[in-house]
Amino acid sequence: MHKSKIIERIKSKDAQIGVIGLGYVGLPLAVQTAKAGFTVLGFDVQKSKVDMVNKGQNYIGDVVGEELAKTVKDKKLSATTDYSKINRCDVVIICVPTPLDKYMQPDVTYIKNSADEIVKYRKKPSFIILESTTYPGTTEEILKPILENDGSRLGEDLFIAFSPERVDPGNEKYKTHNTPKVVGGCTHSCNEMGELFYGSILTGGVHTVSSPRIAEMEKLLENIFRLTNIGLVNELAMLCDRMNINIWEVIEAAKTKPYGFMPFYPGPGVGGHCIPIDPFYLTWKAKEYNFNSSLIEACGHINQVMPEYVAEKISRILNRNKKCISGSKILIAGIAYKRNIDDYRESPVLRIIDILEKQGASLVFADPHVEEFKNHDGDKIYKTTKMDRDLLSSVDIVVITTDHDAFNRAEIMEYSRLIYDTRNFIKENNSKVVRL
Repeated sequence: MHKSKIIERIKSKDAQIGVIGLGYVGLPLAVQTAKAGFTVLGFDVQKSKVDMVNKGQNYIGDVVGEELAKTVKDKKLSATTDYSKINRCDVVIICVPTPLDKYMQPDVTYIKNSADEIVKYRKKPSFIILESTTYPGTTEEILKPILENDGSRLGEDLFIAFSPERVDPGNEKYKTHNTPKVVGGCTHSCNEMGELFYGSILTGGVHTVSSPRIAEMEKLLENIFRLTNIGLVNELAMLCDRMNINIWEVIEAAKTKPYGFMPFYPGPGVGGHCIPIDPFYLTWKAKEYNFNSSLIEACGHINQVMPEYVAEKISRILNRNKKCISGSKILIAGIAYKRNIDDYRESPVLRIIDILEKQGASLVFADPHVEEFKNHDGDKIYKTTKMDRDLLSSVDIVVITTDHDAFNRAEIMEYSRLIYDTRNFIKENNSKVVRL
């Protein structure tokens, strides 16, 4: 009875959808769900975000501002800081942060806090979905027991699933609406609901798996696959530098093989919420099973030392040109962790800046997508400036840390004295240019 009630409300799009967390995952999902015809209520502890949503003002790069404004105007999307309004929602989706603490252990506080609010106010029956990336077992070991605290019975008046977010900021082809969705429900009925709900709002298809643990591990596999391959190519880049071999040319040659090879590229380190953080949920959980995930940890270490390697290389380049790093004026070109976005969470550039400042360098910053940013510790704010001919000609070296399309290659080449290119942004061979 309860199951059929939610299913009918989803089918008719009369179900009200709650989205907890209006960040890089939650806001695009809320807008897409509202566009599909559901009424969506977003929840966030930050009043500034809630106010912007209710005014139809966008603050996430992957959200189309006009679409957000239209869903708000049509009264399909609104936001609140009042979690008691969860009692209106048939489906509640949790999209909150899952950071690592200083000991590299998962911090699931935001998930627990969300579950505590849901169990206090939730409507019965209701369908609760966790999208936040986490370690295998979180849904069943943490979320489910909290939600059952009010006497609810799984499969009767409570339905739970895990469906990992798949957000790739800046990806022009795959957005929320057309990226395939994985759903792992606690019961067969939960999977039915997940498949029906996501199939109602997305066009990429829904793949159900037998349990939340499968879906949780699947998400980590996606990110560990990238972490290990990036770690491999970063290690080869450092070796090729010593051997005087162009790693970029090596990769281009390897790409000609039509099978058995997938290109990954070196860089100053890894950034964003996924690659630097998510794999370490699993290394932590593995210890519970007396298992040492040595490959993940080794590749993570390689990627973590890349900012130190880049800073050391800058010092060597300046030294070869009779410049001491202390007092040298350095332009850091790119703050975001990847091209053409404004997201600088966990950006390796922040660590590079910290190292160079401690060595006495005078730094200026350019990023067409980031107007200001905080340092690695979050206690200092920096401003970026426009990259132009005067700026380029005034610095001792330009360090390209993010390969934004908006950067003018020709101007960088013409007006810079020295260029250290960590992204292979400058394609021409030139005595000014040193590559990673």
